[in-house]
Amino acid sequence: MDKTKKYLIIAFISILAVVTIISVLGMFMLKEKPVILQGQVEATEIRISGKLPGRIDSFYVKEGQAVMKGDTLVTINCPEGFAKLSQANAMESIAAAQNNKIDEGNRKQIIESFLQLWNKSKSDLELATTTHERISTLYKEGVLTSQRKDESEAVYKAAVAAERAAYQQYQMALDGARSQDRASARSLVDVAKGTVNEVSATLKDAVLLAPENGQISTIYPKTGELIGQGMPIMSLVVLEDAHVVLNVREDLLHNFKMGDKFKGDVPALNKKGITFIVNYISPLGSYATWKSTKESGSYDMTTFELHALPESPLEGLRPGMSVLVNLDNKK
Repeated sequence: MDKTKKYLIIAFISILAVVTIISVLGMFMLKEKPVILQGQVEATEIRISGKLPGRIDSFYVKEGQAVMKGDTLVTINCPEGFAKLSQANAMESIAAAQNNKIDEGNRKQIIESFLQLWNKSKSDLELATTTHERISTLYKEGVLTSQRKDESEAVYKAAVAAERAAYQQYQMALDGARSQDRASARSLVDVAKGTVNEVSATLKDAVLLAPENGQISTIYPKTGELIGQGMPIMSLVVLEDAHVVLNVREDLLHNFKMGDKFKGDVPALNKKGITFIVNYISPLGSYATWKSTKESGSYDMTTFELHALPESPLEGLRPGMSVLVNLDNKK
């Protein structure tokens, strides 16, 4: 009987130990897990393209190569563009020559010829005046008929009109072109210069330069391939703009505010506790992930997009790397 009690006591103690162990394990298992957000590094990507259609002449960079602002990236061969520039320059020369011709006025020989015509008309007028005066005197004396007097008067009036017309033509030769013609000629020169500038500006895209410091991520065409106007040639990633993008649910957004700092781990760099500064918060569209809480009589929680920059430049930080943020460390 003593042995039976002993076995019962041992069994009771064993059961109690098992229950205690299970309870302790259950407490650890039911303990609230830390909330960890996983974000991704992104950076500004610039698509390099030109306004000039043509064939790729030469590449001066390769994929993965670091470039500085102003470095030559690619040259495009476009014979048609240079032909248009020659045409535009020729049209500018023609317009400038026409403008100079109008500004200089008529040639001396033309002015001299109109002067001689005026002098001749003045001589004709003097002769017609003298003849008309003589015939008028003879008519008054009754020597000539009225018809002869009318004929001489008509010749006199015609001579007066011819002298006035010759004088006006001579003045027109001296004055040259009208003010409207001068303005029109100057406008044609401006139009021709504008065309030259337009073609020259387009031809500048025959040599494409790096707009920012960064790294060439992708080159699309090959050397010798034909490209169209505005067609992307390569992509440039601005690594200096590398930032973390987090999708934060609405019930967790109180942990982040504009200008706040938080720490994150970057597994790809084997670095922990990197400080980031929030510089952008905006709700995602209706298509974004959201969590339903209506079953508990509450509301649907939307997702917000958050951007954060590293507090200090982080060497090696590249787009695509993951960043882990433990919200328990912010409490």
